[in-house]
Amino acid sequence: MFQSLQEGLQSAFQSLRGKGKLTEANMREGMAMVEKSMVDADVNIDVVRKFMSDVTSAAEGRRVLFSLRPHEELIKIVYEELVALLGPVDNSIPMKRGQLTSIMMCGLQGAGKTTTCGKLATLIKEQKLKPFLIAADLQRPAAIEQLHVLGRQLGVGVFSQVGATDPVAVCREGLAQAKANGADVAIFDTAGRLAIDAELMDQLKQIDKHIAPQQVYLVVDGMTGQDAVNSAKAFNEALSIDGVIMTKLDGDARGGALLSVKAATQVPIKFIGTGEHMDALEPFRPEGMASRILEMGDIVEVAREAHRLIDDRERKQLEERMSKGIFTLGDFRDMMQKLRKPGLMTKMLTLMPGMGDLSKMMANADSEKEMRRLTGIVDSMTPSERKNPKLIDPSRKSRIAKGCGVQPNQVSDLVKQFEMLAPMLQMATSGSMGDKMKMMQQMQGMMANNPFGPPANMKIKGSTGKRLTPKEREKLQKERDRLLKKKKKG
Repeated sequence: MFQSLQEGLQSAFQSLRGKGKLTEANMREGMAMVEKSMVDADVNIDVVRKFMSDVTSAAEGRRVLFSLRPHEELIKIVYEELVALLGPVDNSIPMKRGQLTSIMMCGLQGAGKTTTCGKLATLIKEQKLKPFLIAADLQRPAAIEQLHVLGRQLGVGVFSQVGATDPVAVCREGLAQAKANGADVAIFDTAGRLAIDAELMDQLKQIDKHIAPQQVYLVVDGMTGQDAVNSAKAFNEALSIDGVIMTKLDGDARGGALLSVKAATQVPIKFIGTGEHMDALEPFRPEGMASRILEMGDIVEVAREAHRLIDDRERKQLEERMSKGIFTLGDFRDMMQKLRKPGLMTKMLTLMPGMGDLSKMMANADSEKEMRRLTGIVDSMTPSERKNPKLIDPSRKSRIAKGCGVQPNQVSDLVKQFEMLAPMLQMATSGSMGDKMKMMQQMQGMMANNPFGPPANMKIKGSTGKRLTPKEREKLQKERDRLLKKKKKG
């Protein structure tokens, strides 16, 4: 996701970090690289200018050049300004059990609107509510059939009328059918066009006027750059959009549409599509997206994905074990096996802080082969070795390697991966959801302060180093300011 933008920003920050001392000149040079990376990502030029102005003002206000860790402070500012640029967002859908909520989906043809209807239905089902799909795209018979296929696949009711020509009448009849089926949410899949035209807009306005849906969502192709911004403006002027659902962000989208739509239209992005599977629709969180763009991970989303993977019974058993300090290589193997769905392992690693390089390696690897190798290595260990990997000395390593047909260094690599991932997986899968989200957000904040790796005070085996407390940082900053004033007076 946004690889070119990520690489451009990281190059800018690394160039600053490599300087012996951060000066106004090399900071300007670094910020010019940030600006170029955003322009190359096809971000709206007015948005880029405003963003760079805000970052510069914030840097001057905080006296970044004189701070104890100027590079980290500057990255933190960029993170905060990205969050401000993308938010605030309320990604909840106003739904009440027993009251039918209607959602109108609109967008240009090819944006993935019909598929997104199915993904949204999946998200609603996860909230223990009952969705219902209404085929109001009368321009494409294939869209109606596709909606029925998705309905059968998801176990969701679908309404359509053969030979219908009036989309408003179809929506009315569909709403009545949704009520009769006891649905909580009715989702209208409306017609699209290859380009915006008067006929399309008039049809959507009529549906909006006569049906009065509680929410109107625009489905936008995240790979279309500035065209996405232009179409969002046009749809919003005609319909007063409540939110944008951006699709195809799992591909080679440059990021321009995502970073521009909110600022250019004031319409929030509520959900993002990150894959082809029906569960690949995420509630949009500005903090998480800013972290991903800066390659700091998104551990709150890791927790959400983990909850999808592990059922309540397994989670309870795992929490009981973890409360006793038990999380073994056997537990790690079992959890990794749950990530066998194509692309899921790579996605989870991408979301974890500091795992970007590993996720890129996994993306090019045969995930099924890697999973078999992982399972073979762990199964070749004794129960005591799985429980305590520190027991695995060179001789044991050789025995394990021979037992599963791999090289000893591959056993070492697996143990290292376990030691890196285990603390994050434990946080993602244990504790109550409220406590988990609080813990995840705290860790997100720590990552914003230390964007070049896991937080120094995070308990990871083998981690060393001391992180200054806020009071220590404040004390040192005051002393530095005092010495600078003294030097100027002298």
